[in-house]
Amino acid sequence: MKFEVAGKADAAETVLLSAGLGGAAAFWAPQMEALAAQFRILLFDQRGTGRNAEALPEPYSIAHMADDAAAVMDASGTTRAHILGHALGGLVALEMARRHPARVGRLALVNAWAKVDRHTERCFDIRLGILHTQGPAAYVAAQPLFLHTAPYLSAHHEKIATEIAHGTTHFQGAENLMRRIGALRAFDATADLPRITASTLVAASRDDLLVPYTASERLAAGLPHAQLWLTNFGGHAFTVEHPEPFNTALASFLRGG
Repeated sequence: MKFEVAGKADAAETVLLSAGLGGAAAFWAPQMEALAAQFRILLFDQRGTGRNAEALPEPYSIAHMADDAAAVMDASGTTRAHILGHALGGLVALEMARRHPARVGRLALVNAWAKVDRHTERCFDIRLGILHTQGPAAYVAAQPLFLHTAPYLSAHHEKIATEIAHGTTHFQGAENLMRRIGALRAFDATADLPRITASTLVAASRDDLLVPYTASERLAAGLPHAQLWLTNFGGHAFTVEHPEPFNTALASFLRGG
C-alpha cells in the first residue's frame, strides 16, 4: 500500500485519514491545514483506487479495508492513531475500533453509520443503475449530485467539471466499485457499538442527500463516549463546502477538548 506522511513530523499524536467511497486521500485537502500544524498525518488512497489501483478480491469487506489501514500504520511505524473517516471511511474507522482497539485513539466519524440506511441503499441502487445502463462516464457525472448542494454546484461549475473529467479518467472500475459498495451495504456494527470505548466525534449535515443525518444521531446514541456535531448546510461533502466550522470542532476534539 502506497501512503504519505504529512503534517508535523515530530508531533506526539498521529491522525489517519480514511476517505469515503471514492477512496482518494485528496478528499481531505480542506482539513490538512487545520491538522498539519498540530498532528502527524497518514494519508492513503484505499486499495483499488488512485495510487493503490488494483483488482479487489471477492469477497471483499470493510474488515479488509480496516486491515489495510492497520498495515499502513505498520509500514509508517505508527503504533496508535486517531482516525478520521468519511462515510465508508467512517465504517473503516469503526471496524478498526472493533478489530484493533489498542491502536485507535479518538474517532471522528463524518456522515457515517452503524448500519446502512434504507434511503442510502436506494441512492446506491440508483447510482449502480446509472453505471450499468449508461456506463462509468455517466456514473461519475451524476456523483456530484449526491455529494454537494445545488448552490455549491452552481458556484463551482468549472471546478466540478474538472473533477468529473479526472474521475472519469481515473475511474476505479465497475467491479471494484460494486465490491466496495457491497462491503458498505453488508456492514453492521450496531451490536458492537456499546463495546467501542474510544472517544468519538460523530459529525453530519442536516441537508445530506445521500446519508440522512438521523443515521449519525443513531450512531452517536449507540456509542458510549460519543458527542454529536451537526451543521445545517453543506450536504454529504460539507467538509469540502464549509470546512472551517468542522475543522475548528475537529481540531479541538482531537486535542482532547
